[in-house]
Amino acid sequence: GTLLRKQIPVRTEHWDVAGPGWVEADTVAHCGESMEGDFCWSLTVTDVHTQWTETRAIWNKGQYAVRERVEEVEEALPFSILGFDSDNGGEFLNWHLADYFLKRPEPVAFTRSRPYHKNDNARVEQKNWTHVRQLVGYGRLADPEQAELLNDLYAREWGQFRNFFCPAMKHLRTEVEGSRKKRIYDQPMTPFERLKACPGVNPEQIKGLEKLKATLNPFKLKRSIERKLRAVLCRTNQSHLKSAA
Repeated sequence: GTLLRKQIPVRTEHWDVAGPGWVEADTVAHCGESMEGDFCWSLTVTDVHTQWTETRAIWNKGQYAVRERVEEVEEALPFSILGFDSDNGGEFLNWHLADYFLKRPEPVAFTRSRPYHKNDNARVEQKNWTHVRQLVGYGRLADPEQAELLNDLYAREWGQFRNFFCPAMKHLRTEVEGSRKKRIYDQPMTPFERLKACPGVNPEQIKGLEKLKATLNPFKLKRSIERKLRAVLCRTNQSHLKSAA
C-alpha cells in the first residue's frame, strides 16, 4: 500500500484546464444508517471542464468491480480520459486501477486528493448530491439486484437526461470584498453545450451526439427514470417486509 501511494501523487491544487478529459471520481454509500454488511455503492465521475458526469452502481465496491465500472464510464465518455483524480479510498488506490491507467502507451495522469480535504474534489462532491442523493436518497440498498437495476438507470436515461438537458453553472473564481466572499459563476450550460464549445473536439463525435439528442425527449426520459427508480426502491420495501416477517 505504501509503495502504491508513492506511485500515485497527491494533487495539491485544482486543475486549470480548457478542454475535456480531466476527471474527478468518488463513491457514495447506499448503506442507510449502518455501514455493516453488504450494500450498493454509486461511482461518480465528473469532467472538470465540461461538467459531463457519468454514474454507475456497484455491489460492495470491490476493487475489481470498481475497475470494471470505470472501464464502462470511459467507454461512455465522449472524450478520452487524460487525468483521473480520486480520494484515498481503497476502491481507487489499488493495483487493478493503477495498472489500468498507468500501463498504457500514453499513461493517464492518476492522482489523489489530500486526506480529509473534500474541497480538493469539490466538483465531484457536488455531483454526488445532484446526481446521486437527489435521485436515490439516503436509504439502504441491500439487494444485489438493486445494483444492476440502478446501474442500468444511470447508464441510460439518467446520464442522457443530466448531460443533454440539465444546465449547470461552473464556479470561476471567488472575489473577496472586505470581510465577505463573492463567488463568480459562468452562464448556465448543459455539459453537451460545454463540450461542443471546446476547441479540438472530434466533429464526427459531436455529430453522433447531436443525432442521439435528436432522438431523446426529456419528458419521456423523466417518466422512464421514475419508472426505473420505483423498481429499485420497491426492492428495498420488499426487503423490509421480509425482515419484519
